[in-house]
Amino acid sequence: MTAPDLSLSQLFAVDGKTVVVTGGSRGIGEMIAAGFLANGARVIISSRKAAACDATAERLAADYGGTCISIPADLSTVEGVDGLVTALADEPAVHVLVNNAGASWGASIEEFPEAGWDKVMDTNVKGVFFLTQRLLPKLEAAGTAEDPARIINIGSIDGIRTPSFDTWSYGPSKAALHALTRQMAARLVQRNITSNAIAPGPFPTWMLSTGVGTGGDVEGTDWDAVGRMVPRGRVGSPEDVAGTALFLASRAGAFVNGEVLALDGGMVVA
Repeated sequence: MTAPDLSLSQLFAVDGKTVVVTGGSRGIGEMIAAGFLANGARVIISSRKAAACDATAERLAADYGGTCISIPADLSTVEGVDGLVTALADEPAVHVLVNNAGASWGASIEEFPEAGWDKVMDTNVKGVFFLTQRLLPKLEAAGTAEDPARIINIGSIDGIRTPSFDTWSYGPSKAALHALTRQMAARLVQRNITSNAIAPGPFPTWMLSTGVGTGGDVEGTDWDAVGRMVPRGRVGSPEDVAGTALFLASRAGAFVNGEVLALDGGMVVA
């Protein structure tokens, strides 16, 4: 019997895989896209703002080498989902789908609008479902019994615990996404597709800076102060989330299915 190859280069290899990262122009999506590019994957990023998406793809390719393609799309609508799927028509297979595109909305319970509820649910849950549905043939084309295709949904610890902010639709949307992840895992594993979620805690992103910083100024936010609220004593880093995504997408994570991994420095259990 031949001994298995347990080298790091084998266990965590993603080179040659085609990876789609939604919400990839900034924040956690950009961090994940960078991690795949740095390790030889071919990466396609999508986000709502075309100029930002194009600029990030160009910058990531320059920083990490390889191929990073920009396909702007508004994934809060089925029309936007279909536009992205049409743009991917020539891709024979998608090995990894990272559903990261997300939205939030903050207001008191008395003032919270229907528009804020619908925008968040449409982006964080509906868009994820219909994009995954439309890309199933390409995921099935990529997956094998030994190396399944991977769906990685980006949830949140706010879908596990009570949120700190008055983002009334955000926590429920992420809880729904976690439930959707488990249902996908149960139904799709027989088709050589696994489904897992990462539930991040605080990371230095534009979205979080709107609540804890200076209205969307990532550089101007005191992330050290935010980190002091985390048991690990810091906010998350690109290495943290990129490493977790690489684990789930590689041979090392091929037997993981239906899990929601809290990536929060211990906040949920504190």
